[in-house]
Amino acid sequence: MKTNVKHYVPSDDATDLRLDESALNAAATSDLDEGAVTPGYGPYRDAVVKLLNDALATELVCTLRYKRHYFTADGVDSSKIADEFLVHATEETSHADKIARRIVQLGGDPDFSPDTLLARSHAQYDGSKDRKDMVRANLVAERIAVEAYRQMITLIGDRDPTTRRLLEEVLADEEEHADELKDWLHR
Repeated sequence: MKTNVKHYVPSDDATDLRLDESALNAAATSDLDEGAVTPGYGPYRDAVVKLLNDALATELVCTLRYKRHYFTADGVDSSKIADEFLVHATEETSHADKIARRIVQLGGDPDFSPDTLLARSHAQYDGSKDRKDMVRANLVAERIAVEAYRQMITLIGDRDPTTRRLLEEVLADEEEHADELKDWLHR
């Protein structure tokens, strides 16, 4: 990866916004094998891929936890909470797919290795049998995901706007999950 190239011409006049055409052309024609990843990504690409692989592990562990809870929820209203667990599992799988796709776009390799999944995940797997414990475990995991994505968004900042937007979308879903689980916890 080449050094970070600026794609604008700085000016003292804040209303004079101009792109640096020669820098654009230089960035676009160098390292064509990198696809969409231009030198403007700078030295952060590998660090972003690592953050995304850890997020991928988290989403996969959350999918597995929700699936287990879907199949083992028992008791009064169990079908309703089980259905909620299945919806969340499906959404977590979708998050994992989006994150894996972004890792590939950045030239990285998505790490689906089951051998290291739990070690890389921010959230834990849970084998609870009590329905309320399941809800609590999932709520804790969602809150961990909320905080992890919030921190990742802050770390990435303007270094990778596409990844930041992806993480913001996932964060919104995780916040919604946490709110739904909070309601279930108090039922």
